[in-house]
Amino acid sequence: MRIILFALLFAVAAAATAETNYVDDTLVITLRTGQGNTYQILRTLSSGTAVEVLEREDKYAHVRTEDGTEGWVLAQYLIPQPIARDRLAQAEQKLTRFTEENQQLKKDLAALKAEKRTVEGEHKQVAGTAEKLQAELERLKTVAARPMELEKQNQEMRQRLQELELDARMLGEENTALRDRANRDWFLAGAGVLFGGLILGLILPKLRKRQGWGDWH
Repeated sequence: MRIILFALLFAVAAAATAETNYVDDTLVITLRTGQGNTYQILRTLSSGTAVEVLEREDKYAHVRTEDGTEGWVLAQYLIPQPIARDRLAQAEQKLTRFTEENQQLKKDLAALKAEKRTVEGEHKQVAGTAEKLQAELERLKTVAARPMELEKQNQEMRQRLQELELDARMLGEENTALRDRANRDWFLAGAGVLFGGLILGLILPKLRKRQGWGDWH
């Protein structure tokens, strides 16, 4: 039980101190089962291979490869960062990616500029259409106001016509009254003349008889 606990503590401590190193520019190094050239070679590690350093003792390092193989290598062949070749490859990949992204951004920018020009053209067209519609609206307002003005004038003319008809009716009544008065006056005048004639017709013979009787005596 103590052995198992010790092994677990050792594993935890080893994991806590583990770090990733890389095989340096040396072409190939050997991964052995122990510290020294007399131990069995487990495999060879080429330049740039990433390994996890579990512990260091003297000039050797206990490492674990990406596939889980553990062994010992000379610590002098390990460096804390990828080799120049791999860094150059990574830089070239980043440069390629950045170049592609830059080209895509340029395409997107060109597309946005073209869209902006299109939108500006559409805006000008819409503005021109709006001006035409505004002018047409003003014209329609004028046309719409014309019937209202005509209706107002028509109402005024109808009112004036009613006034004229009332004046004409009053004049007609006055004319009728004047004709009736004239006819009555003529009638009275004629009746007076007739009556006067009758009176003269009755009086004149008597006057003649008196004159003749006076002459006879």
